Parts: sequence; C-alpha cells; structure tokens
Amino acid sequence: MRACAALLLGASLLAFCPDARAEASCADLLPGRVAADAPRRLINADDLVRLRDIGRPEGSAFSAPTPLGASPDGQEVAFILRRADPGSNSYCLGLVVVSRDGAVRLLDQGGELATASLDGEGGRMPTGVPEVWAPSWSPDGRQIAFLRRDSGVTQLWIVPAAGGKARAITQGKVDIEAFAWSADGRSLLVAARPAILTDRARVDAEGLGGWLYDRRVAPNIGARPRPPVGLAVEVRLIDIATGAERTATQAEAEQLAESRKNEPFARGKDGQRASLSPESAAPLSPERIHVRDRAGRDIACPSPLCLGDVQGVWWDAQGHLYFLRREGWAKEDMVLYAWNVDDSTPRPVLRTRDVLLGCVQGGGALYCLRENATTPRYLARIALTDGRAESLFVPNPEFAHIRLGSVERLRWRNDRGLAAWGDLVLPPDARPGQKFPLVVVQYHSDGFLRGGTGDEYPIQLFAARGMAVLSLERPAFVATGQTGLRTMEDFNRAMQAGWAERWSLLSSLMTGIDAVKARGIVDPDRIGITGLSDGSSTVRFALINRPIFAAASISNCCFDANMVMMQAGIAFADKQRAYGLPPLTRPDPDLWRPYSVAMNAGKLNRPLLMQLSDDEYIHSLEGFTALREYGQPVEMHVFPGEHHIKWQPAHRRAAYLRNLDWFAYWLQGARDPDPAKQDQYARWDAMRSHEATPISGDRP
Repeated sequence: MRACAALLLGASLLAFCPDARAEASCADLLPGRVAADAPRRLINADDLVRLRDIGRPEGSAFSAPTPLGASPDGQEVAFILRRADPGSNSYCLGLVVVSRDGAVRLLDQGGELATASLDGEGGRMPTGVPEVWAPSWSPDGRQIAFLRRDSGVTQLWIVPAAGGKARAITQGKVDIEAFAWSADGRSLLVAARPAILTDRARVDAEGLGGWLYDRRVAPNIGARPRPPVGLAVEVRLIDIATGAERTATQAEAEQLAESRKNEPFARGKDGQRASLSPESAAPLSPERIHVRDRAGRDIACPSPLCLGDVQGVWWDAQGHLYFLRREGWAKEDMVLYAWNVDDSTPRPVLRTRDVLLGCVQGGGALYCLRENATTPRYLARIALTDGRAESLFVPNPEFAHIRLGSVERLRWRNDRGLAAWGDLVLPPDARPGQKFPLVVVQYHSDGFLRGGTGDEYPIQLFAARGMAVLSLERPAFVATGQTGLRTMEDFNRAMQAGWAERWSLLSSLMTGIDAVKARGIVDPDRIGITGLSDGSSTVRFALINRPIFAAASISNCCFDANMVMMQAGIAFADKQRAYGLPPLTRPDPDLWRPYSVAMNAGKLNRPLLMQLSDDEYIHSLEGFTALREYGQPVEMHVFPGEHHIKWQPAHRRAAYLRNLDWFAYWLQGARDPDPAKQDQYARWDAMRSHEATPISGDRP
C-alpha cells in the first residue's frame, strides 16, 4: 500500500505522491510481542516517527472528535490505527477492533491519510492535521461502517464485525464527510458537498479570463481562489442491500447532524438530555452542564464543578450523569465526576494527571485513549461506578524497553498572575551536580512528550543527546475574563493591543526558565528555544525582547507589517486591521518594533533555523530577507506539499534530525560524523565564524 495523499490546494484536488519509489511495509501495523527480557536502549528518531497512532497525535487536542466507536453491547471498540513509514513517506492504516478481554483483530487494511481543512477568512484552508473518523457499529452489532480514503477521495465502507471482506458503499467523486446508521440498520445516511465540483468548474472557467484577486485568494497557498466556506451539505440515504439511494428527509438529515456534534452531549434512555450552555454572551464564556429532564424542564447543575472545561458527558442505566472535566493548576488534572440530578454536588470517581481523550461509553464503562509524559497513547477501559481503569490495547509496547529521560512537573505564575506549568526533562543518565544545555519546547505539554505542538522538536531525542528540555504549557489567554468584551473581534483586539498576549506569554516563558536555572542544573549561556504557530510567535518575541538564547528553531515565520497586509491576502489583512493593526499605507513603526523580525533584524544575531511548509514560507520572506541583508546567522528549509502542520513522515523525520543536529552544534559544539552532512556543517561553521556578511558594503 502506498499512500499517495490528495492535497486540497485552492479548489483543486491534486494527487501528490511524495515518494513513488517505495511501498510501505505494513506487516507491523499491529504490534507484535516484545520479549520481557529485551534489552533496554535509548530512543531514536524512527521510534517517534513510527509511533502507532489513534486519533490526532497531540495530547491537548481538546476539540478533536473521538476516533473510537463502541459496539452496541459495550463489549468491543473499533478505531483506525495509523503508522507512519518515513522510508516510503506514506502511512499504514487499518480498522482495528479490541474486545473487552483484550483480543485484537484487524478487519481492514489500506487507504491514505486524509488531512483536515478548516473554515478560514475568505475560504477553506488546509491544515495538515489528520482527519479523525470514528467507525460506527450497526444497531445489531454485526457490521461496522467506516470512512476510508483512496485515490484522493473519501468513501464510506462496511465490513462484517466478525471478520470478512470490506466493501465500499459509495463511489462518488467528492468526499463523504459524515455518516450514520438508520434505526433499523438496513441503510446508511451519508453527507457530502457535491457543490465542490460545481465550484471547481466555475473557478476553472474564471481562470480562462484571469482569476479575480479578492478575499478568496491566499497568496501563500497559491493564486487559485480557495473553495468557499459554507457549501451546502447534501444528505442521502443508501440501502445497503440494493445500493438504492434517495435524498434524506429533513428528520433524517437532522439525525445525521446531531450525530456529527463534537461538543459534549448525551441522551439518556428515558429521554433525558445533557448538554453545555455558555454562562454569558462574552467570548469564550465558560459553559455549564444543563439537563433537560423527562418533563422538559431545564435544570442547570448548580455546582462550580459543572462549569467550564467539561470534556464529555454520559448517562448510565440508572439515570446518573457522568462527566469528565479538566481542572487544577492550569487545568493539568482530569477528573471524572458522577452527578445525581437531585443532588447539588457531583462526586469524583477518578482523578488523574494522565490525559484522557476521545472517551466513549460502552455499557457501564468508558473506553478512552490514555497517555502521560512518558507513556505513549493506549486504549483504556474505565468503570463508571468506581473509576477502576485497565489497559486493553497498547499500540507501542516497544517503549517499555526504551530508556527515556526523567520528567518533573514545575508550576508557576507569570506577571499577570496566570497559572502555567512546564515539564522538565533530564537525560536518562543525568547525575547530581551535572549542568546541561537547555532546549525549550512549546506550547502544550500534556500527554506524551513527543515533539511539542506540531511534533517537530523531539523532546526525548534531545534528552538522549545530553540536553535538558523544558516543555511548556501556555497559560490561559490574557483577555479571558476581561470585562466589556462582547464579540470575538473585541477579544482578539484586546489580545493584540500593545502585544498584550505576547508579553504575557513571554513572562510565562522567562519565569519557567528562571525556575529551571534556580536549580543549578543548566548552563545559562546554552539555552535554545523552539516553536510552531503560537510557539513560533513566542520565539520571535523572545529573541527581540529577551535575547538570552544561544540558538533558536521555528516552524513558521513571521508576523511583519508587509506580510500582514500583503503576503497573506486581502481577507487576512482585513481581519488584522479589525484587530487594530495599521494599514500598509499608514505605517506605525513604534507599534511594530517589539515584534517585527524585519525591523529588528540588525540585532537578531542568534542562530535561527527555519523549517517551513511550502504554503507558509512566503510569510517569512520579509523577515528572512532583512536578516540575510544584515548577515545574520539564519537558514531556511522549505518542505513541499506541507501545511501549517507537517503531515509527511519523511519531512517529520528530517525536521527531527535537523533540529537535533542544530542544537547539538550550537549548544554542545557537537556534530554528526555522517559525510552526507558535510555541507550542513560547512554552512554552520561559516555562521559561527562570522563569515556571513551583509550583501552590500554598508548595513541597511
């Protein structure tokens, strides 16, 4: 199986095969037995790149849909298992069922990785984040329906739950986006947007006379106008036995729409409903649990434990409501509560610092994905009555024999009083009294410490190479709770005013570094910093305003005046002007000075590595060009066919290894003896010896 993934660029569906020379070997998609006496060893890059994954990889993916589907009797759970293969730059995927007793069976194997797009200003935007599709069991439990992508199109498939040949139910030209079984199990409801074909043809025709440059165009993605937001969803009903199709009724379409809801919602067997409602109309208002009882009355849970950060709600057979909530210091804990609607105070059933993701109910238990700082994700079953947890399926048993660095949770408040935390990771062989270089990784740190947000900065690889790592969890938004904010535009304007959010995050970063330095275990002259997206913004702001770092690496760049108003397109520019940034024709250097790489290029003399996607690198050109003109130590690499999050396994591996080499070179003076890296070190040696000079005789 070779995953030749389809990329949605503008409105064009382009087949993209990063490496057509090799086929992925998927024989080890399911884990094999690992000998109990297998020798322990240090981690390597392929251990991380080839992790078997269920759902989205980041532990803090709060809003991601569940990848799990529980059987009607609650005795089994199905999911799509994924493993990257960097050698072929593709993925192995398969439909897996795990039984209550831990038995595992692979029902289907094949297909391509699908990446998600989101509604952006002016049109749809590709993200690089994996799509998450939960398999669904027929009402009688005898068949499983699931989505699978082949040849660039996502179709609906079914397979006998006991095993047998899987077959496609749909053969259309557009993606199936959602599906649900009919009540009798004889038919399937499917949702798609066939209007995408009409839009694609319209844009093709427009191109014959030249595309209008308007809000649809994001120059970083390309000149072609993007697919519009809000194309109509069409729902059809397909008879499984005959293949006959018809347009769904309004009631059937509403049934499918309800099944697609990603927010916590539960319906009890006696008609009770539980959902969340915001406390106010303010942006990001916390949500409270509400129950609509059998008589139709709305009952708000009065306890503060029912307000904010609820991750899921479920009813048991006795009419008790269970809910999972994040709480504690900067939301580092997860607590499962039981609430009798007649009582005022919920009862805690389970409290853990582990991350629980994608929980679905199966009988009197929850099936959840569980992980922690040193344990990759696995499938667990948690009894609702007493919170007793057991492991059902460990996708990566090899990690039991990999020596990882030790992890300690540090906590602090920044100068705004906001709570934050960081995980301090020390090398596996750390001894008392040793001092290490320190690498900062951002910007979420819950769950397995893999590569930070975006998964490009391999925390445990840094530790295995003798570096300490501070993995940061960002504090709450500085504008949260601020009075007088009525809309998200108000909220974002408050965040951007005077770079308030950036200063808050910088304070959290520096306070965390100070907490590590106070322990006397790091060399203050050998601190590196990394980041993607919001983390990259923190890196750049820190390099300008707190230049304590010996080297830096970022995955996105930059936020400069010309970039904001030109390179990201009309829609993005209009949005930033609404947030308070000046237009291109009325520059405000004083406003931009704390944040602009281009304006500060003359003093940014710290080695900076940029590893960027090809649909974002254009944003870096203003800052990169200014750094180059000043002869600063900067290097840029552009990865083809990538988006905000890099999804291709070969690229992930390359980013890991280059980041490892970069920080080993600048913080430890070490180099990989591989002859293939000779040119890399020649460039870096030139940077170190100041052989890089301005491109003209006088500095600008």
